[in-house]
Amino acid sequence: MQVNGKTKVYGIIGNPIEHTMSPLMHGMIADALGIDMVYVPFHVAQGQLEAAIKGACALNIQGMNVTVPYKSAVIPYLTDIPVARTKEIGAVNTLVRDARDDRQGFIGYNTDLSGLWRAIQSDGVSLGDEEVIVLGAGGVGRAVAYMCAGSAKKVYLLNRDRAKADAVALEINSKLGRYGQDCVSALALCDYRNLLTGSENRYIVLQCTSVGLAPNVDDVVIDDGDFYHYVKCGYDLIYTPWETTFMKRVKSNGGVAYNGLKMLLYQGIDAFELWNGCKVTKDIVDKVYQKLCEKVR
Repeated sequence: MQVNGKTKVYGIIGNPIEHTMSPLMHGMIADALGIDMVYVPFHVAQGQLEAAIKGACALNIQGMNVTVPYKSAVIPYLTDIPVARTKEIGAVNTLVRDARDDRQGFIGYNTDLSGLWRAIQSDGVSLGDEEVIVLGAGGVGRAVAYMCAGSAKKVYLLNRDRAKADAVALEINSKLGRYGQDCVSALALCDYRNLLTGSENRYIVLQCTSVGLAPNVDDVVIDDGDFYHYVKCGYDLIYTPWETTFMKRVKSNGGVAYNGLKMLLYQGIDAFELWNGCKVTKDIVDKVYQKLCEKVR
């Protein structure tokens, strides 16, 4: 597609950002729908986030994705967060240009949440009546715990820093607690065996940390074979490598495992639809996913 003065500019901000596959994904969708746009990765150095947001507005950039480490840090620089759940989560990954005449800036959304939900649904996994373990209470783990708390029977949030997990669980329970009962219980990561002792449960486990990310592909957040005996379904939100050590452990103990590529796909599609007021059809979704798979595998 030829770039000209009418071409709309979108992008992604983060640090690091060189590994991103979002330009490939959004470029394919734009070409399929005949939308005149480009999508650019922007490396934003530490301490330059506010300047980056103001600069993007001044340059008439129409929308952006936000990745680590800025999903929560970007919030003070936005003009609005219209979805209540996004405010509760305290993290955004999609910025839409604020079109109101008296506003100059961006509105924040969280399509990570909807993207993971769509990924889980596409894999035929249901959270209803299930007990779920979320590994990691950072920005992604926080959002995932919120999502699971709205559907699952029980959520256990495990984090190296127990105080951080406690804070997230307390916040979720205060907003989503059902019938006076907590939705989420916090544990230190090292106390995971408390969920195994005397238990016949098999859990759905969502791995939301960066442990196992390339090039440290042999690392795993819980290095205990006994743990994986209790995992019937595991999601690792990492997608490089294609099959993480976490996923291998789940499969070797009879469970099923998925990586985070479909979450990346669907959060991107949801963002694209917000920016352009369009619907991305299933045939486009399938073609983009196939291309992403070729790049990752």
